[in-house]
Amino acid sequence: MGSITVTGLAMGDTGLTVTSRTVPSVKTIVPVTVRSRNLLSYGPANVSGLACTVNTDGSLHLSGTPTAIWSGVKWRFPAPADSGTISMSSKRNIPGISLSMKFYDAQGQKVGDQLTPGKPFTIPDGATQWQLELLCNTTPQPVDADLHVQVETGDTSHEWMRPDVTTIQGGA
Repeated sequence: MGSITVTGLAMGDTGLTVTSRTVPSVKTIVPVTVRSRNLLSYGPANVSGLACTVNTDGSLHLSGTPTAIWSGVKWRFPAPADSGTISMSSKRNIPGISLSMKFYDAQGQKVGDQLTPGKPFTIPDGATQWQLELLCNTTPQPVDADLHVQVETGDTSHEWMRPDVTTIQGGA
């Protein structure tokens, strides 16, 4: 028996029609949920002088003034089931804010290097949690910008897609 891989272009629920070649023909519709290719999870936060809200399109709005250099907002979430190579992209950079992802094992210990935009990256062995970070990397300055961040499998960035989860509370 083989397998079937279905790739959807838009998130949401749909049906996959399967028809046999037997006589008489058998036809069934299998419900399918198309998930986002964006593997991130994030949500609202108000820490370290920064406020993050989720826009109606699923992007992040970052505003405020960081309290200190290397302060900012972090979201830790269970690692998706994907493995192998991933890449991070962002439609824009925010001056004074660094964007990265760190990886942690089941005991909360950091594993491997960090992922930054523009460079393909191999998910470290043992990574069970991912942490998205937006940190002030210079003298704190006011920020007011929208951010379309995406992490996806493979080494090619595609058009931005909202993540499936945009309700995780951020912290410092």
